[in-house]
Amino acid sequence: MNYLKRVSKMTNEHFKFYKQPRFQNPSLVVGWSEDAGKLGPKVIDFLNKELGAEKFCEIEPSDFFPLGGVAIKHDLVQFPESKFYSCENNNLVIFTSDAPSYEWHKFLNTVLDVAEYHCGVKELYTIGGIVSLTAHTNPRRISTVVNQPELKRMLAGYGLDTDMNYQTPPGGRPTLSSFLLWVAKRRNIGGANLWVEVPFYLAAGEDLKAWKTMVEFFDKRFSLSIDLEEINQENKNQEGKIKQMRMENPEIDEYIGKLESGGKLTSDESEKLVKTIDNLLKKRG
Repeated sequence: MNYLKRVSKMTNEHFKFYKQPRFQNPSLVVGWSEDAGKLGPKVIDFLNKELGAEKFCEIEPSDFFPLGGVAIKHDLVQFPESKFYSCENNNLVIFTSDAPSYEWHKFLNTVLDVAEYHCGVKELYTIGGIVSLTAHTNPRRISTVVNQPELKRMLAGYGLDTDMNYQTPPGGRPTLSSFLLWVAKRRNIGGANLWVEVPFYLAAGEDLKAWKTMVEFFDKRFSLSIDLEEINQENKNQEGKIKQMRMENPEIDEYIGKLESGGKLTSDESEKLVKTIDNLLKKRG
């Protein structure tokens, strides 16, 4: 039995196809459901909507997620999901998933089995928000970590920070995206982790400027011709709310002003800023 047939037979029990899309060496975009500023879910949902993506495959949860109970959030039952979407016209495969609770290596190889052997993916990008002490009024930088030198040179042309230095703390565990990059390298698949700055006081909610920054990158990288008006308007509304809050609350204005000038806040000041902004953005209208 050759390797491709062996892999297919070994992993069919882990995923279920609904259709077989047709691609020409597509790229894979990966987003995780839990992310700072809800970056991954926002970007994936927007791309799927704008590009008319269709679900074509999903990974069965039984080997990777605890199924002894269910989670309930906002009165809705939450089930672990790991889904692939096809954008054939744009030659993109989009994958969105909850982070598996165990069997990371097996899970990520299953993701790449679908992407590589069934779609022909040779390149992947992961979406991630990284909590920062920056102010929301500052531009959002994208930092990237790659697994191939040629990919680093290419991405530098998009204005990304390709010299990110980071080391997992002693006793810590690499992020799921970093682990995916390692697994992809062993299979000779080029990959890049894309990390966008998310101000710490927007990390628990939505950072629309970070969302816009990431979508703009994908728009340029894959020539998607996306209409950004919806993103621009939502971002404008969010910034307008915070601007009004600053006018009404001199203390909060002072805290954000410190961040804008590169200063630091005390733990009490940071906590008050987080609570105030979180309460503000939870209000409707």
